Amino acid sequence: MAAGPEEEYESVLCVKPAVLVYRVPPRASNRGYRAAEWQLDQPAWSGRLRITAKGSTAFIKLEDKASGELFAQAPVEQFPGIAVEGVTDSSRYFVIRIEDGNGRRAFIGVGFVDRGDAFDFNVALQDHFKWVRQQSELARQAQDLEQGPKLDLGFKEGQTIKLNIANMKKKEGGTGSTRPRPAGLGGLSLLPPPPGGKSSSGERPAPLSTPAQLPGTPITDSLLSWPQPTAAPAADVWGDFAKASGSSSNQAQGNTGWVQF
Repeated sequence: MAAGPEEEYESVLCVKPAVLVYRVPPRASNRGYRAAEWQLDQPAWSGRLRITAKGSTAFIKLEDKASGELFAQAPVEQFPGIAVEGVTDSSRYFVIRIEDGNGRRAFIGVGFVDRGDAFDFNVALQDHFKWVRQQSELARQAQDLEQGPKLDLGFKEGQTIKLNIANMKKKEGGTGSTRPRPAGLGGLSLLPPPPGGKSSSGERPAPLSTPAQLPGTPITDSLLSWPQPTAAPAADVWGDFAKASGSSSNQAQGNTGWVQF
């Protein structure tokens, strides 16, 4: 059977160029490991450390600095766990369980000269297994959704649905509110007829009185002798017209109740 995508893909989580390897003496009791018992001034090997991940398993690989040849590797399936343990007297040393692929295992000590490298080593493992737990939780939730009852939103045979939407249909014979119609054309009240026109009652208006002719002078002299209006300035040519139209507009608004914009 072909391998899945997670088994084929291997990612690099952390690389540290300098790591020291120590022989770890057997523990006499269940107490923790102590780096002071390892003869720290006499490391058994030195090289490069890489942490890779394939699927949910992380691999701590000890490699030669120049050639990259693998010296030993420790598969880690759980962290914290027996595959990686810290010591009780320092934050720069760890005990890892290496395997050769043939079932043989051994515990060795690894140490970092720089305390920051030891911190990065620890955080890389923590982040990887935090991601593993999140993926496991998402897979469990997806499985619960698939196994749970499914909501059926389809219509059964003969099932109908009724929608009650108000004011969509006007009742037949009902009297709705109507807008008031404006008096006259164009929303304006009709002006009264000119003095010379015919009134609505059918009566003709009285003729205009002819101005009395002054003795010995023609009628034009009498008209010219009346007081004449002062000529309006050029800038106010439309003044009287604006006043007249404004007054008629106000009158129209008062008669009809409409507001003109």
